[in-house]
Amino acid sequence: MTQVLATPAELAPSSAPAGRTARRKELLRWIAVHSLGVAAALFFVLPFVFVLLTSLMSDSQALSRDLIPGTWEWGNYRKVFDTPGFLTWWRNTLIYAGLGTALTVVSSIPVAYALAKFRFRGRNLALMLVISMMMLPPQVVVIPMYLFWAKQLGLSGTLWPLITPMAFGDAFSIFLLRQFLMTIPNEYVDAARVDGCGELRTLVRVVLPMAKPGIAAVALFQFFSAWNDYFGPQIYASENPAAWTLSYGLESFKGAHHTDWNLTMAATVLVMAPVIVVFFFAQKAFVEGVTLTGVKG
Repeated sequence: MTQVLATPAELAPSSAPAGRTARRKELLRWIAVHSLGVAAALFFVLPFVFVLLTSLMSDSQALSRDLIPGTWEWGNYRKVFDTPGFLTWWRNTLIYAGLGTALTVVSSIPVAYALAKFRFRGRNLALMLVISMMMLPPQVVVIPMYLFWAKQLGLSGTLWPLITPMAFGDAFSIFLLRQFLMTIPNEYVDAARVDGCGELRTLVRVVLPMAKPGIAAVALFQFFSAWNDYFGPQIYASENPAAWTLSYGLESFKGAHHTDWNLTMAATVLVMAPVIVVFFFAQKAFVEGVTLTGVKG
């Protein structure tokens, strides 16, 4: 018997539904796999969306149940900037976070390098002391530290009691950098020493270029911590409004505008925006630094 082959026109109607079914299954599979991630993303993003939309509402609408602004009140941000002291809080926060981050990174790198690449008696003990300092809550030492900075040195009402200690290293930063530097092969350091490089030159010319992701991660952690710090400014700078930071000043702003939720949300957006922008541009180095840290310990 002669076999009759089907023409392409006869096959098309049956192949199209099969293709749509395959695409539908693929879409359902993608949703099932990513549903948890999508739910987590919405859980974190929706509060920011709510704050942003509320900041653009009018005074009356901000107290209603509306979710979308009837009129987009961009002037709310102008009113926040015109608040007496707000720009001063910005300046103080930039000084605190920027200078504190620079001092922490510069002072922590040599200590982390010594703990990672030097062999000396008591190295493990020194590392244990660093780890123990990480476990010590700052509230435990707040009273003696306040008596020292405020009573002995007379620096109450300023941010210097918070900035100056960063010049002597930070336990978490030292530990994180030490763990990252352990991932750098010792052969590079030994080769530099054989070529006649001193330890300082080896650190600057060989180690630091390879440790950029780890340094970026430490810098971002410290910057975020200082930018969002509320406890420290409350202890040392609360008596002097000229030394307030954004985190502490925002509490005062909320108290003065407790019924103006649109202005309170606008101020909140302005406080969060720099941190979000910094992380957005530095997230690659940040994630790489955190991921590689601890590969070798």
